[in-house]
Amino acid sequence: MHEHAAGERLEVAAAVLALLADRTRLALLVRLAQGEADVTTLTEASGAARPSVSQHLAKLRLAGLVATRKEGRRIVYSLRHGHLRRLVGEALNVADHQIGALPPHD
Repeated sequence: MHEHAAGERLEVAAAVLALLADRTRLALLVRLAQGEADVTTLTEASGAARPSVSQHLAKLRLAGLVATRKEGRRIVYSLRHGHLRRLVGEALNVADHQIGALPPHD
């Protein structure tokens, strides 16, 4: 991989991590990691106000991290790929280690 591609890769990875670095968006992604959900379900799961949840979902969708499909009049959201699900899970695992002073492991 040449330097330009490596730089672009880091740029995009940093942008993804920046999107994850918001408590509400992270809560939405944690819920979506369990399976697809609509705005009502996601609002309940995140504990944020519905307009805020809709805005955060729009950002995640624009960034290509979540996908949508229509089910009647409902819009159902899902994670775009397993890498994101694992990334969110690992972020929570790191938090568990920080909070619980768990022994380091690989």
